[in-house]
Amino acid sequence: MNAPATEPIDLTPFVKAYDVRGLVGSQLTAEVVTALAAAFVDEVDAAGIDVVVGHDMRDSSPEFATAFAVGAQARGANVVSIGLCSTDESYFASGHLNAPAAMFTASHNPATYNGIKFSRRGARGISFDTGLRAIRDRATEYLASGVPAVATPGSYRDLDVLAEYAAYLRFLVDLSGIRPIRIVVDAGNGMGGLTVPAVLGVAAGLPALPIEIIPLYFDLDGTFPNHEANPLDPANIVDLQKAVVSHGADLGLAFDGDADRCFVVDEKGDAVTPSAVAAVVALREITRVRKTQPDGDIFVIHNLITSRIVPETIEAAGAIPVRTRVGHSLIKDQMAETGAIFGGEHSAHYYFRDFWGADNGMLAAMHFLAEYGSQPGPLSTISKKYTPYALSGEINSTVKDIPAAYNRIVEAFNGRGEFDELDGLTITGIVSADEPFWWFNVRPSNTEPLLRLNVEAATQEAMDGIRDEVLDLIRA
Repeated sequence: MNAPATEPIDLTPFVKAYDVRGLVGSQLTAEVVTALAAAFVDEVDAAGIDVVVGHDMRDSSPEFATAFAVGAQARGANVVSIGLCSTDESYFASGHLNAPAAMFTASHNPATYNGIKFSRRGARGISFDTGLRAIRDRATEYLASGVPAVATPGSYRDLDVLAEYAAYLRFLVDLSGIRPIRIVVDAGNGMGGLTVPAVLGVAAGLPALPIEIIPLYFDLDGTFPNHEANPLDPANIVDLQKAVVSHGADLGLAFDGDADRCFVVDEKGDAVTPSAVAAVVALREITRVRKTQPDGDIFVIHNLITSRIVPETIEAAGAIPVRTRVGHSLIKDQMAETGAIFGGEHSAHYYFRDFWGADNGMLAAMHFLAEYGSQPGPLSTISKKYTPYALSGEINSTVKDIPAAYNRIVEAFNGRGEFDELDGLTITGIVSADEPFWWFNVRPSNTEPLLRLNVEAATQEAMDGIRDEVLDLIRA
């Protein structure tokens, strides 16, 4: 099919642990995408079946989606193009059609990046260890030798799934009976500008909800002219916080670039932690499932750096918390293995059994709106209830010698806490009458010379002390 590359192309730097993500032009090119598409079809045995292809609003995304279709069809897959969509909309298409999928997005990364999020049939994840390595290696071969076309190339068709996606989410969470609420939504010029009007408004032809939406940055613009579409950075929710207060809104929602993550601020403009959101949604899902499943175990997943309130809420509701490592595809696998009804991460990824075990920021937002809209108090009251402890948030430090930093931490805390190496290093303090509970986790980045620190403690004073001590050790 395509001619082989004249120079070897190294895909290693941008085929990452859970997805493909790299610089447009210097790393990701149409040629590379075509080779990755062909390798993906081979890996998931998609010859002769449908493969869903969707893309976000980045300038390079339509070209890459077209290049992907070329490689996929050459290897015999029938491409179903769903066009502009959010990542969780692509998961819906993968689950609804029981088809493998590729979503072109670099999520919250700047405009110079793009990438691919792959799914197996039924929106199942693919990580480096469960397929991405093989895709990378096969694509490298195809770049060197060319993509061979099969005898019967695949077909191509367009399919709009936005209305079905919106209707399915409305089916999962009924918002029609909540009290009238006013919300500000910051789409960050990302795909939330398409999906929010469809799901929470009337753009998809669904009945109006008792929700007034005040839009911020709904224009789809992959150059992100207003701020980066990364609400995890506090600087990127400042506009939302101000707008909630100035409009007298009940709350605010912020979506990342591909709209699979959602962040919440209360009526005062204060951020609600993703752990608080996870606790609320977990309780709602446990309560819902218990109505039809009064007996038997119910499992809910949380990663090891969510707040202690998350497993406490799960246990208090009579369910079983499952503590996992951090990681998108890993948690998807855990959802399938345990049959968990819900999973929550500190990074505002929320996973639902009823959404094929995939993450869906919009669905989490709807649960939170349902919880808020079913009671009379302000959101700050709910947020305070589910944020009883002091959290540092994730703090990144550039570290040249990570093993040496680890050794300094181990020496300093030896005898002061319990050590756990499920994911990085977690040390949980030995609680006494004189010392409140605390824990911290230090994890190296998969792709950069960074150590990531998260700290939680019973009091702000204790958290500040542990945070500052560990940061001094990391940065020594």
